[in-house]
Amino acid sequence: MTQRPLAKNVSDENNALRRPLELPCGAILKNRLAKAAMSDSLGDGGGDPTEAQMRLYERWAEGGTALSLIGEVQVGPHYPEKPGNLVLSSKSDQRALQSLARRGLIDGAHLWPQLGHAGALSHLPISQPKGPSPLDVEGLQCEGMSIEEIQVLPELYARAATRAKTAGFSGIQIHAGHGFLFSQFLSPLFNHRSDGYGGSIEARFRVVHEVIDEVRRAVGPSFPIGIKINSTDKLEGGLTEDDALEVVRILDQTSVDLIDVSGGTYFPGAPASSDGPSQRGPYFLDFARRAKGLTKIPVMATGGFKKREQAVDAVAGGAVDMVCLGRAMALDPRLAKVWMTEDGGDPEFPMFEPLPDGGITIWYTMRLTALGEDAENEFTLDPQSAIRIYQERDEQRCITWRQKFFG
Repeated sequence: MTQRPLAKNVSDENNALRRPLELPCGAILKNRLAKAAMSDSLGDGGGDPTEAQMRLYERWAEGGTALSLIGEVQVGPHYPEKPGNLVLSSKSDQRALQSLARRGLIDGAHLWPQLGHAGALSHLPISQPKGPSPLDVEGLQCEGMSIEEIQVLPELYARAATRAKTAGFSGIQIHAGHGFLFSQFLSPLFNHRSDGYGGSIEARFRVVHEVIDEVRRAVGPSFPIGIKINSTDKLEGGLTEDDALEVVRILDQTSVDLIDVSGGTYFPGAPASSDGPSQRGPYFLDFARRAKGLTKIPVMATGGFKKREQAVDAVAGGAVDMVCLGRAMALDPRLAKVWMTEDGGDPEFPMFEPLPDGGITIWYTMRLTALGEDAENEFTLDPQSAIRIYQERDEQRCITWRQKFFG
């Protein structure tokens, strides 16, 4: 993508993006720019990495990113977000995972799988969704989890984190945002339980706390553990900012190393922050600033950063410790290096006509495929074509998923 040059009257505070960040566990992130967890949908349909996925994360590392997060890496095959997800299980291709880790860790970059479980939002063609409580609303039905199913989650996440460490990844992130399982537990809209895992925000957070503790026991004190949380569900009756701030207070008493603040949910019909007007600024910065005042753990914000000056202001002004970029880095995988220079420019974001829900996300997902194939200069898909190709690809991957995990 072409870059719009910025004016050169920038101050020394621009060095804020170049400063390393030491995490509580002792790991060092070389600068203040991260690549956000995106559902790149580049697994092979059987939960294993492809060459295109390895190349994609290699390119972000080459581009100067301090940390890349691999979105929607499943801790088991039963509740995936999509059939292009990676899975860290006993059936994983360990050599392929090692290759992905090795290529994404060049030039001092970190590469962390985002460990998840889609819960009520699990992909129907290859799942029977379950969440904290039974739901039966338009576009979303699921069974409720038993107490026994909840209590196996800490060990399930710990095993996945151990597999990530063994494969050579430099940390992990626990996904507790965007409407997936742990976000569902935290949200009173999804969680109607009356046992020890429902009710107060402390009780709704209980399973996440148990997972953090078990993962830490499994990976040891020096392996980074991040967590992604919602600042709000953006749904009436969902997680409020006050409850989310209480989550931050509780997290401050855990061994988490990096809190990634985002918001919104993939609940059917919910508004998507990332598909809003392109001129909007960072979405969750005010919340991140409030959260940062409640914890000694570094805070990172994800969502809506489109201009270099926004990232500089956020870090230099003390609102966050790191800035996390998704679509901007899909447009330019070298954006971290570009923004490390005082005259670096901003990516030009495409404009779209109204599309079906998720259509813009799918277009960016297909652009990630082009990046992984070093073919972005030939990427000319219109959004409708991108949706069709994406859906056809997922249908084929569902067949592979069922054959590998349930055949």
